[in-house]
Amino acid sequence: MRHRALISFSWALRPYRASFIIGITSSICNKVLDLMPPLLVAWVIDTVQGAPPHWISTLFPTQSPWGMAIFLSALGALIFCFESITQWVYQRQFQITAQHVQHDIRCHTYKHLQTQDMSFFENMRLGQLIAIVNDDINQLERFLNTIFNELMQLVVLCAFALLVMGNTCWQLALFSLVPIPFVVMGSLFYQRFISPYYQLTREAVGELVARLENNCSGIAVIKSFTAETFELARVAHASASYKTAKIAAIHISSLYVPIIRVVIAFGFSGVLLLGSYWVLTDAGIITIGELVLFSMMIQRLLWPLTRLGDVFDEVEKANVSAMRIQALLNQEPLVLNPSSPKAISTSSVGIEFKDVNFSYDNQCPVLNNISFTINAGQTIGIAGYTGSGKSTIIKCLLRLYDIQSGNITLNNEPINAIDIQTLRQSMALVSQDIYLFHGSIKENIAYAQENNVSKDDIINAAKMAQLHDFIESLPKGYDSFIGEKGIKLSGGQRQRLSIARAILKNAPVMIFDEATSAVDTETERAIKQHLATLTKEKTALIIAHRLSTIQHADQILVINKGKITESGTHDTLMAARGDYHDLWTIQSGPS
Repeated sequence: MRHRALISFSWALRPYRASFIIGITSSICNKVLDLMPPLLVAWVIDTVQGAPPHWISTLFPTQSPWGMAIFLSALGALIFCFESITQWVYQRQFQITAQHVQHDIRCHTYKHLQTQDMSFFENMRLGQLIAIVNDDINQLERFLNTIFNELMQLVVLCAFALLVMGNTCWQLALFSLVPIPFVVMGSLFYQRFISPYYQLTREAVGELVARLENNCSGIAVIKSFTAETFELARVAHASASYKTAKIAAIHISSLYVPIIRVVIAFGFSGVLLLGSYWVLTDAGIITIGELVLFSMMIQRLLWPLTRLGDVFDEVEKANVSAMRIQALLNQEPLVLNPSSPKAISTSSVGIEFKDVNFSYDNQCPVLNNISFTINAGQTIGIAGYTGSGKSTIIKCLLRLYDIQSGNITLNNEPINAIDIQTLRQSMALVSQDIYLFHGSIKENIAYAQENNVSKDDIINAAKMAQLHDFIESLPKGYDSFIGEKGIKLSGGQRQRLSIARAILKNAPVMIFDEATSAVDTETERAIKQHLATLTKEKTALIIAHRLSTIQHADQILVINKGKITESGTHDTLMAARGDYHDLWTIQSGPS
């Protein structure tokens, strides 16, 4: 029951069942062959003393010394040869299978991660997610690659060794079993006792990774605020927490092997004492060769059991990792794809918000009874003070969040009845929160569709976004790398690249969320001149802090505290002398 988290990932092994079974079979054969040398030595000693085992006497009834010597040496060579072959086979099969399983679990986990809604990512630390998708899955790979085989070989070792010793001398075999219950019970107790320590260790390393990732991403802010000492202290605190958790686990784990070794030493010396006594007193219970067999076999049986704690240790680590991965996989997204999505035409798209209410925490409303209609091919501007809910309208339209009440439709179909991928493919977003990927300018403009567009299409998109001249001035042009998150570009250049990416997508709905907030006045004027071309025959939503960007929109909505307070053209809103007039006056000065 404790390891059902590990068992729950057995689905990942099914496609590689044949390879895994070959690995298991080879591992079992390898361990049996590894335990043959004690038998071989016992046979040699008894044969040399003139009392060969019955099966050798049957093969060589004349007891020819030369024939028996050749046979025993050839048998030894064959044992070592096949042991090496089976070791190669099981190591290869387990390692390859482990890599396949690791890859499948990671892709499956990441695929599930992408289905989560935005609130999930807002409540999770990025470092914790990376630790699960990377470190925890790597721990499962190590378990399958190494620990599973070691645990299985320990079982084979016990079964085969006890079978051989029981057939050789059952009295001494029973005596040799005395330490095993103590070893197994001690290992199980150790496993249960150390499990909470490993849970703390995994949590601590997740926090440390999160802190390091956060600081590396915000290094420019850290430097500008000269906060290096402050951040070093926070990293040191996270690292100290990890160190403390790790040392606490080390204190427990380091005690296991010495204690188990003492128990095993008593058992080993007891077997030697009793066996030697029977041989010296010529009791007829055991021969010299059989005593040597017991001496070697008991050592091979008991000493590897000192690894049992380490094996259980690794099993517990893998189990903790499996539980963390399973907890992530059990996380159901709040925004669900419809089971039977309705097909819609996306050649032209009309949008309607009707009595839409939304809040991020189900307490403080962000959108309050929002209602408006955008006809296909119409351009709508949205204006309002900071925090009024403008960007939230876009997030709800894209179903990054689901609204609490009301209805949002695309071509008269509720968006929660439309396939999410179809919904989002019908929209091209230029967000105020620009994210660019590490790679070339060309790759970022053609993001997610690089194989479906030509170089000319990319250049045309860059020209319409007023970015082409800058790109051409670079030594490598469109193949220039922009660094992590576009760090080599200015804010305005990143924004124009984001616009070019949206233009190239050529979706029927264009959404500009503060798309010109980071560009200079001249670039803004050039983009505004192309805005009519960009949105021609498309449905467009333009959220603008600079009201001049939406001055010529077909309709302008003014949002204040989550409500639409005004709507109309620029001229009618200016004549009304309401919120829009106040915003325009603030930006342009009194008319």
